[in-house]
Amino acid sequence: MSTLQISLAVVGGLVLAGVVAHSAWSSRRNLPKRATPEAAPAPDAPAADNLKTEGGEGERLEPSFDADSGLASLNALARLTTPERKPGLDILIDAMAAVALDNVVSGEAALAAMPSTRRAGSKPFGVEGLSVITGEWEFPTAGHRYSAFQCGVQLANRTGALNQIEYSEFVMKAQAFADAVGGEPEFPEMLDEVARARELDQFASGHDAQLSFTLRAVNTAWSPGYVQQSAARLGFVAGSIPGRMVLPASQPGHAPILGLAFDTQAAMAEDPEQTALRELTLSLDVPQVLRSEQPFARMCEAALSLAANMDGVIIDDNGNLIRPEAMEVIHADLEQLYDTLDSRDLSAGSVLGRRLFS
Repeated sequence: MSTLQISLAVVGGLVLAGVVAHSAWSSRRNLPKRATPEAAPAPDAPAADNLKTEGGEGERLEPSFDADSGLASLNALARLTTPERKPGLDILIDAMAAVALDNVVSGEAALAAMPSTRRAGSKPFGVEGLSVITGEWEFPTAGHRYSAFQCGVQLANRTGALNQIEYSEFVMKAQAFADAVGGEPEFPEMLDEVARARELDQFASGHDAQLSFTLRAVNTAWSPGYVQQSAARLGFVAGSIPGRMVLPASQPGHAPILGLAFDTQAAMAEDPEQTALRELTLSLDVPQVLRSEQPFARMCEAALSLAANMDGVIIDDNGNLIRPEAMEVIHADLEQLYDTLDSRDLSAGSVLGRRLFS
């Protein structure tokens, strides 16, 4: 073999090795970013005062329980796990019919008289009883006794205003309930309530706000695990639907502060770590979240942090970049919206606010 042939063979080998290396580098570069294994915390060394040494052997001490700190922990746990009281009817957003009774009615009888569905058309329908013991209106409960009832139907929600057909269905449900408990209902004028519903719906439509930011990968795509790990560091937890995470509210019973969503099919893939995501969405349902949670400020912080840590950019629905100065303008507009909702006793995150904007 001549020197020329040897040289050509060497050059060919080097070129082939370069092609293989470049192909491997490109394949690795195109793989989505994956979650990194979290380091396990090192076990704490036993404290010297928790061990007694006698004859070179350690003697275990039984743990002690501090009554004051233990009681405080239990109270904190109880506050976090106490279910929220069921929202009651309110004349501000409900059309209500009083049901007068000749005799006291048991909670069992009231529950048996409830309609099979708690809606009139697309509007929630509810019943409350006046408790003989507490003197307060409450949802009928077994073992309680009631001296009067009231039935109500919500005037408006995100499906629109209460119409005449829905009002008629409300009347039939309330009349059937009243007949079953031996009561006499008194209904408000249909045209007046439908007019109230339209006015309330017009207000709600003009003061509803659902915001979202889209985060898009600049270079390398993300795996679902990488997104979940990055969001978890900011306090997000897994939602009830694959591909959805939420930032929980600080108070029990309230809607999540923020939502984070990505492709559901990617989250359910057989090997999610091989699935590439290039976008995720941060969302805020303004009327559902308390103003005191500062939800928009936290939304901006989360978006900026995720974009910086995941090599992404923040864009709007049209694909345009959203800059911090634009976020400040939105924040100022939201403050005016909060003030308007407060002035109508429909504050964001309140029971009535959540019911109206649902």
